[in-house]
Amino acid sequence: MTDAARTRATIERLGHQGDGIASGPLFAPRTLPGEIVTGVVQGQSLTDIRIEQPSEHRVQAPCRHYKSCGGCQLQHVSDDFVAQWKTDIVRNALISRGLETEFRPILTSPAHSRRRATIAVKRTKKGAMAGFHGRASDVITAIPDCHLLAPDLMAALPMAEDLAIIGASRKAPLSVTITTSEVGLDVLVRNGKPLDGPLRIQLAQAVERHKLARLTWDDEPLGMEQPPTQKFGVARVCPPPGAFLQATPEGEAALVSAVRDAVGGARRIVDLFAGAGTFSLPLATGAEVHAVEGEREMMQALEQGWRKAQGLKKVTTETRDLFRNPLLVEDLRKFGQVYDAVVIDPPRAGAEAQVQELAKAKLPTISYVSCNPITFARDAEVLVSAGYRLNWVQVVDQFRWSSHTELAASLSLS
Repeated sequence: MTDAARTRATIERLGHQGDGIASGPLFAPRTLPGEIVTGVVQGQSLTDIRIEQPSEHRVQAPCRHYKSCGGCQLQHVSDDFVAQWKTDIVRNALISRGLETEFRPILTSPAHSRRRATIAVKRTKKGAMAGFHGRASDVITAIPDCHLLAPDLMAALPMAEDLAIIGASRKAPLSVTITTSEVGLDVLVRNGKPLDGPLRIQLAQAVERHKLARLTWDDEPLGMEQPPTQKFGVARVCPPPGAFLQATPEGEAALVSAVRDAVGGARRIVDLFAGAGTFSLPLATGAEVHAVEGEREMMQALEQGWRKAQGLKKVTTETRDLFRNPLLVEDLRKFGQVYDAVVIDPPRAGAEAQVQELAKAKLPTISYVSCNPITFARDAEVLVSAGYRLNWVQVVDQFRWSSHTELAASLSLS
């Protein structure tokens, strides 16, 4: 390709997905603000990028798979720059809503700490290959030296390949979600062959061969040598297959610490979008907790974990779709007679309907955990307009080298 066919551009900023953005806009992956680059324009994207003038914040990616693998977006950037960029994403989202607050120093999970990952595994002529899809690609890249996954997950890649040899079709790769637990690996497989007698036998043998704590094929449990428990505070919980779990132990610890700080000495707490008890059970060491979650299996796992634990105060559970059926103001005022803090940890969409009810009910303290700064800022604006003070925000980066940003925040009535 001739130089005349290439476009020269200056990167102005990073977008929320971690791509550099030049005038146009043109989106240029793995570039940095201030860099001068050339590339081939395809729609709104710049491809075949060459860095003509690099940023002072550009570093050598620590992982040799970075160029071909789509698991990370920001290994070419210094840690200090990423920390400031992620903090500014949250800060700017709040500023766009007319909000300001104190920001605590960002807490970043270390390398080799991801305890859960979904691996793509395809059959090959010689066996199978496990890895991550390339960026916006169906091509799977092997990741034998991945810097993201915890050692137990890295050691499980041959197991994932074994499952593909047993139960993957030639047409589609398996999706294998692997989660570490206290007693071994919890494995959920999707896109596999339909179960029949011979396949069940082979998979049961694989469970024994690889000493898996649990194997679930699509939605059917095939083997559970031991319940794959997670420790939440002093309680041990066996979440349902594929249940939400914080990505790293360090990230979970940071969020739990921030939530504890936000609720202070609260004696009775409502935990909304409670999952399997990430916050409910640690908080129950000092407070009574009412946990509300839309998935019944999650609530059952939380309750069983509480019943088997020692030294916890009362925890009650309620299965309820908080999007379609939020706790109404009359419910929350009823809680307000006996509950003095709310913990809310919604999915990326936020909790617009539930927050409207919280704003009316005016419980004294709210601890908000979010994986989406945009919807958090929207919901925080509603609460601040209703008389709450946004005391502080703690940014938590447990998705290291990705564009994903999480946070915990403290709100109280002024």
